[in-house]
Amino acid sequence: MTVVLTGAGGQLGRAVIAAAKSAGIAITAHDRAALDIADADAVHRAVDGASVVINAAAYTDVDRAEGDLLETWRVNCSGPAVLADACNEGGAALLHISTDYVFDGNDRKAYTERDAVSPLGAYGASKAEGEEAIADSLKRHVILRTAWLFSATGRSFVRSMLTAARTRDELSVVSDRHGCPTAADDLAGAVLHVAQAMAQPKHKHWGIYHYCGAPPTTWFKFAEAIFAHHPKPPKLVPISGKDWPAPAPRPDNAVLDCKKIKRDYGLEQPDWRAALGPVVAAIMAEGAT
Repeated sequence: MTVVLTGAGGQLGRAVIAAAKSAGIAITAHDRAALDIADADAVHRAVDGASVVINAAAYTDVDRAEGDLLETWRVNCSGPAVLADACNEGGAALLHISTDYVFDGNDRKAYTERDAVSPLGAYGASKAEGEEAIADSLKRHVILRTAWLFSATGRSFVRSMLTAARTRDELSVVSDRHGCPTAADDLAGAVLHVAQAMAQPKHKHWGIYHYCGAPPTTWFKFAEAIFAHHPKPPKLVPISGKDWPAPAPRPDNAVLDCKKIKRDYGLEQPDWRAALGPVVAAIMAEGAT
């Protein structure tokens, strides 16, 4: 198996590199500076000879995306389309990371892969169009939707909470929006598991899959779990999502049903609480900045 990874500098990209090294899997990794996934010539050169391409590159700043539409669509839609074309030409399979934000969150049940997408903001819309671009041009693909990613590196809700607690004794946290926190290390292991299966000649499980942590929770309860590992936790005040102003709308329910990936790939949902303590400790050790 010859693996090419894009988005190597992000939370998931770093976790995939570390997991691959631990498993003895060779990966050619490209961060944003090394490879612009919307540059067709560069992408064709980068994926030449690959058996599986893992696309972890994305424009993920949900609020900034609302005012940076050209770049958001270039990275989240044009880039995946270019990767799909290059994989088609070179014979590689594509594992593309997507998001719960393709849904509007109006349903009360967990979203399955069969549910129609209906994104609320620019980020979700661009990711949905990226999914469509891949599906339209490349048969041998897996689109892996995930949610509420956190790790000891990069931007995340965990880091934001710990940083805010350095200067504030009281934090307001949204209590009526539901989702599934996912540790980047857990997702990285799942990504490599799926990539290895995709590289097999007779592999037949293609299309969209969901993978995230369990159990579902709210942002407020997630914050409570974070500060359970903090020596001097701030007071947490529950508020409605309607009272939290932000440029981009968020889905009220972003819970993903992950039964399909368990059935086809044997992957169980990991308990995000098991990964949270070490992540909190690592961030606090470096100052929670």
